[in-house]
Amino acid sequence: MQKEKLIIGRREEIAFPELALYGIIAKIDTGAYTTALHCHDIKEKNGVLHFKLLDPSHPEYNEQDQKFTEYSQKEIKNSFGEIEKRYIIKTIIQMGEKRIKALVSLSDRGSMRYPVLIGRKLLKNRFLVDVALLNNLAFNPSPRDNLKS
Repeated sequence: MQKEKLIIGRREEIAFPELALYGIIAKIDTGAYTTALHCHDIKEKNGVLHFKLLDPSHPEYNEQDQKFTEYSQKEIKNSFGEIEKRYIIKTIIQMGEKRIKALVSLSDRGSMRYPVLIGRKLLKNRFLVDVALLNNLAFNPSPRDNLKS
């Protein structure tokens, strides 16, 4: 028996609980394969990946240095059709009541309208997208919620 899929809109409020990032508006993009998160100051040092979430112009920005020891790199085609080498991390994304362990590429999305892009790899077999809707998920992620997957 197939699980019922949640219907989501073209934009949704989501959270990255492991990164203490809540209430971020994500663009749902069925044309993109991967999920991307806006970061800056991304650097690798002694086997540790360091980055800062968002950028100083974003209202949710803080200067906290994020550190990951488990990460990879992958060539990804950006929205302009150019190939970029990006760092990939695995973290939990919360969309409504669903918590999904997902691969996320780190990218400078400062020139883009939305700091997060949710691609079809994360959407597949979980969600149906209705482009007429915005913020269809009724759940408001909160830092007080525990990390159940």
